[in-house]
Amino acid sequence: MTCVLYRLAILQQFFPILGTFAIFGQILLLRVIAKKILRDFWTKHPDSEQQLKSWYKEAEEALWKNPNEIKREYPSASVLEDNRIVFNIKGNKYRLIIRINYHYQMIWIRFIGTHAQYDKIKASQI
Repeated sequence: MTCVLYRLAILQQFFPILGTFAIFGQILLLRVIAKKILRDFWTKHPDSEQQLKSWYKEAEEALWKNPNEIKREYPSASVLEDNRIVFNIKGNKYRLIIRINYHYQMIWIRFIGTHAQYDKIKASQI
């Protein structure tokens, strides 16, 4: 028992108890793979550039843990099976499909295209 109290006294010298907690670790922000897909798209469709850049920045800074958190920020987003989300870009002129892994905080861009191109694909399988 004396040994434990001695160790506690030594620890308090280096880490004083002030009523707050120190958390050692890393907060994982979302990582979007790959921005090049978005860049190539806005080169062909310049009117989408600002909206895609804004979405990219917001997604990178987000801490989404489930689809409800995404829907809170993007009410018009559609949640599909297998952790896929469809975002309306530029007033629904374009569609962006991502697949997200909430545990590893990773986003993969699965599709970006016009609304007409989106209608020709199976969004839940892309």
